Amino acid sequence: MTRLNVPLGRILGIPIGLDYSWLVIFALLTWMLAGSYYPAAFGDWPPLLYWFMGAVTAIMLFVSVLLHELGHSVVAQRYGIPVRSITLFLFGGVARIGAETPSAIAEFYIAIAGPFVSMVLAGVFYAAQPLVAGIEPLLGLAKYLVYINLALVLFNLIPGYPLDGGRVFRAVVWAITGNMNRATLIAANVGRFFAFLFIFTGVWQMFSGNFGGGLWIAFIGWFLDNAASAQVQQVTSQGVLAGHKVSQAMSTDCTAVSADLTLQQLVDDHILASGHRCFLVKRGGSTVGLITLHRIKEVPRSEWATTTAVEVMLPISEAQRTDPDTELWAALQHMDRDGVNQLPITRNEEVVGMLSREDVITFLRTLQELGKGRGASGRGRPF
Repeated sequence: MTRLNVPLGRILGIPIGLDYSWLVIFALLTWMLAGSYYPAAFGDWPPLLYWFMGAVTAIMLFVSVLLHELGHSVVAQRYGIPVRSITLFLFGGVARIGAETPSAIAEFYIAIAGPFVSMVLAGVFYAAQPLVAGIEPLLGLAKYLVYINLALVLFNLIPGYPLDGGRVFRAVVWAITGNMNRATLIAANVGRFFAFLFIFTGVWQMFSGNFGGGLWIAFIGWFLDNAASAQVQQVTSQGVLAGHKVSQAMSTDCTAVSADLTLQQLVDDHILASGHRCFLVKRGGSTVGLITLHRIKEVPRSEWATTTAVEVMLPISEAQRTDPDTELWAALQHMDRDGVNQLPITRNEEVVGMLSREDVITFLRTLQELGKGRGASGRGRPF
């Protein structure tokens, strides 16, 4: 989703982005409103006005979704949880929270904040109707925004993860059991139940003659199932990795290159030859930086022959890093939170290895094949 993201600016310090898939639902919703809702409610408007109000209403819908996500984000920030971004996309919006919630009560308030904002918006637009009763386009807009914000509340309060209602349900189970992983697993499986219910209902609608509406309902169910399944997989992976250290998964044969090596030489002699995507930059026997394929790609190809590694590298003092004794799951969260694909592993300020996402995935697969999660080590599973 981030690869097709158009930045819109920042609100309360949170980057706001627009995924290109939003244009699909914007076009469909504008067409639906201009072709059915507004003509049915107001039959004497000129055709151009139907299309204009359809577009305005579609935009206001996503403004409502943005405010909904900001509700989650503001409460998360109050609990000291960073919010990395908010993205509007095909199914509405998503706020990317940069850390786990610290407690069940924090999870509850963060989850319920979005539906609360939508309920307030529905009340505001309902109260505004008498004020704009004499202006039909504004009246039609206000009526639709009451309906759509109430629909957002009802849909999001379905008690299946990752919907807001599912997160509220997870918070309740978490408070009862005292185990966030178990609560997440239960809520995610309930979410999968509702996802399959959506898919079944959608297919039934399709065969009953409502093909377009049924397809959309089934598509939503498919999306929810994918999201809930990913959460189940995350909890399972966390259980398998629990108790394992970075030192067990990191790579110790880090390729080092000279600070004076040109990017062209680096690409020809190392990247294409070995397939490695990350290198330590050495000068005088000391590691001075880190250079990745991403940083190389930022330099125009015509300048590779004259640009050296030291000019492009990320200084080691500025790089996100961790130590070999860090819990592997915590290191993976660190990479996800900071948006990096690898971490230098240091001990006493000396680089002793490198941990990449691929290293973690390979180690996880090995553990799963050998059956050596926490259960096999005698400590018991967390859920």
